[in-house]
Amino acid sequence: MRTIILLLFILIPGRLICQGKIQNKDNSTVFDHIDFSQKILPIASDNIFSDSTFNIWCGSVIKGKNGKYYMFYSRWPRVYGHYAWIPNSEIALAKADKPEGPYKHVKVVFERRGSQYWDGICTHNPAVLAYQGKYYLYYMGTTGNSVVNMPASMQDNNWWEYRNNQRIGVAVTTNLEGDWQRFDKPVLDVSRDSTAYDALMVSNPAITVDNKGKVVLVYKQVAKKTGVLRGGKVRFGVAFSKSMLGPFIKHPEPIFQAKQKDNENVWMMAEDPFLWSSKGKIYAIVTDVIGAFTNKKAALALLNSKDGVNWEPTNNPQVVPYNINFSNGSKSDDKLERPWIYFDNGKPKVLFGALGINKRSYSVNVAIKLKE
Repeated sequence: MRTIILLLFILIPGRLICQGKIQNKDNSTVFDHIDFSQKILPIASDNIFSDSTFNIWCGSVIKGKNGKYYMFYSRWPRVYGHYAWIPNSEIALAKADKPEGPYKHVKVVFERRGSQYWDGICTHNPAVLAYQGKYYLYYMGTTGNSVVNMPASMQDNNWWEYRNNQRIGVAVTTNLEGDWQRFDKPVLDVSRDSTAYDALMVSNPAITVDNKGKVVLVYKQVAKKTGVLRGGKVRFGVAFSKSMLGPFIKHPEPIFQAKQKDNENVWMMAEDPFLWSSKGKIYAIVTDVIGAFTNKKAALALLNSKDGVNWEPTNNPQVVPYNINFSNGSKSDDKLERPWIYFDNGKPKVLFGALGINKRSYSVNVAIKLKE
């Protein structure tokens, strides 16, 4: 006598649910179908990380072995104004009992160590990653010989000196509250070819490791332009390595391109990527600078790639609107930037971002809790 086992399958468009697990017939992951814009909750006051003395920008969050949550963030004195992050930014550390906060400042991570170092004057754009028992902190560093500790403006040539000296570094530790090993050379430098897309500067690192153990580094790149101090177009590139510490091999062409909308008049198309890997794909949330990826429907866009080189918007690329809601009923007067997602067992729980307040009279980091 044979026993016949009946399995109940439920079909939904593009997916098959069996015994409570989702399997996509096209081998896509849940992130190909997720609509972050429908998961956004209003921001509570306890989920706004602010400092009365400092502007706060960036925000890279990771859970420590002790069960606490750590945010690596950029800060600089409010009194100098928003654009004074060059050359005054420093990377600091904050800690919380819950991923959404409230966060409290712990210490400055990278002290200014002198203009003789490539990252000796300013550090910015932290991105932390745990891998094989160690923590790696990627960041932008810069140096220069102009006057520091003063208000700065993009109209000032000194500002562009520090901007053009930006390079990408990595530091390593086994203790999130301990000291980090910094290096005397950047992990990613500009290309020697003067015609390269990244011949002038590199910054804004985003990092992940794919399912084959390949390290994927996405970064901002600026080309040189004769007679123009700020250089040419701002685009993003990608580089690959077998090690978290490099060396990285660069792909020669820019990524995050909407080619039908790209032209010489588009100075910047995407900005501030956050990167992660899931089931053979790589995902990025980027600032949709000109609305090329969401048709101007959202401030942030969700993109995906199979190889880190070729990218396209997901089925629902919109992530957050241009103005976000607070729990007191008010709305932001600035768009969210510098996105970072905290995942719990592979599920997105909190979306972090930098936000200007009162027309950027100061800035904070906000934690947006996401619906299940």
